[in-house]
Amino acid sequence: MTRRTPAAWVRVALVMFAVGWGANQFSPMLIVYRHALGLSAGEIAGLFAIYAATLIPGLLAGGPLSDRFGRRACVLPFAALSPVATLLLVLGPHSLPLIAAGRALAGLCSGMVFGPATAWVQDLSGGDARSARRAALALSAGFGLGPFVAALLAQWAGDPLVVPYLPHLALGTAALVIGLTTPGTPRTGRQAPADRRWPPAALRTREFWLGVALPAPFVFGTIALAIVVLPEEVTSARTLSAGYAALMTSLAFAAGIGVQPAARRVAARRPRAGIIAGLAAGAAGAAVGAVAVAGPNEALAGIAAVFLGLAYGLCLVNGLHDAEQLAGPSDRGTVLAAYYVLAYLGFGAPYAVDGLNPAFGKPGTFAVIAGVAAVIAGLTWVRAARQAAPPAPAGTERNRLTPAAPPSPSEGEPAGRRT
Repeated sequence: MTRRTPAAWVRVALVMFAVGWGANQFSPMLIVYRHALGLSAGEIAGLFAIYAATLIPGLLAGGPLSDRFGRRACVLPFAALSPVATLLLVLGPHSLPLIAAGRALAGLCSGMVFGPATAWVQDLSGGDARSARRAALALSAGFGLGPFVAALLAQWAGDPLVVPYLPHLALGTAALVIGLTTPGTPRTGRQAPADRRWPPAALRTREFWLGVALPAPFVFGTIALAIVVLPEEVTSARTLSAGYAALMTSLAFAAGIGVQPAARRVAARRPRAGIIAGLAAGAAGAAVGAVAVAGPNEALAGIAAVFLGLAYGLCLVNGLHDAEQLAGPSDRGTVLAAYYVLAYLGFGAPYAVDGLNPAFGKPGTFAVIAGVAAVIAGLTWVRAARQAAPPAPAGTERNRLTPAAPPSPSEGEPAGRRT
C-alpha cells in the first residue's frame, strides 16, 4: 500500500491551484485583447469557446485514464504543460493563432488535471470527509486569484499583454516541482469484467442525474454571470476596465471560498441542504442582478456578485461531496470528471444570456435565470424530503446517499448474534 504523508494531499492541491490559475487568468484579458488588438465579438467568443472545445474531451478522457493508469500518470504531465500554455500567450501577444493555441492547450490541461487531481486528493485524504472541500478550495483559489492578479497587472503594470501572465509561469513551475514529490496511489485498472461497464454504475443511477447533475451547471454558471456577464451589462464598452472586472472577480470568489467551510459541514450533516442553499443564493444573486442591469447600477452588481459567489461555493463543495459518495475507488476519477463536465456547462451562461436578451430584455433574462434556480431548488428540496422518509420495504431500490436501516431480527438473523 502506498505510504501516505500528512501533507501529501496539499501538494496535489497546489497543483490544482496552479492549473486553475492558468485556466482562468485569461478571463479579464479578453477586455485587454478586445481593445489592444481590435478583436471582433466573434473572435472574442471564439477564444472563449476554444478553451471549452479542448476542456470537455480532456475531462472525459482524464477521469477514466486516471482510474486505469493512476492519478499521478495523468496529472503531472499536464501540470507541466500548463505553464507552456501560458508561455504561448507570452510569446505571441499580438498573434491570434498563438493566443488560440495557448487557450486550447490550457483547456486540455485543465480537463486532464481537474477530475484526476480531485480524485487524487480524496485518495490521499484517506476517506476524510473534508476531501471535497480541500479540492474545491484549491480550485476556487486558483480560479479566483488568477484573474484577479492578471486584471490588476493588466490595468496598472506595463505591457498589459505580457506582464499579467508572468506570475503563472513561476507558480506553475514551482507547483510542478512540488507535485513531483507526491506519492502515487494504487492503480484501479485491474478490475473484474463486471466492473468495466461503461458508464460506471454511479452514472447510471437516478440519484446522480436528478440529485447531482441537475444543479451542476449552476457551479460555474453563477460565477460566469458574476465575472463575465454583469461587468459588461452594467458598464459601457468605453468604460469597462480590467480593474472593475478584478473587483467583481474578487467579490464573487471571496464569497465562494469563504462559504466553503460551512458548505463542507452542511454536506456532511444534511445531504442536499447545501445544494438547496446554493441554488437559493443563485436565485437571489440573479434577482439582484436583474435590478442592477436595469439601472444600470455597479454597486448592486457587486452585491449580486457576492450572492452568485456564495452559490458557486455551496454548489461546488456539496456537488463534489455527493459525486464522491456515489463513486467507488475504481471509478472515482471518471465520476468526478463527469461532474466537472456538467459543471462546466455553466460557462455557457454568457451565450445563454445573449440568446435570451432579445426576447426578455436584460433584466428579464436575469429574472428568468432566478426563476430556473428557484424551481430546481424546490425540486431538490422535494426529492430530499422524500429521501428522508422511512426506508422502503426490502427489495426496493435504495438511495446510496441515504443510509440503509439495519436489518430486524425477523429478517433471518438471531437477535443475540447482532452487533
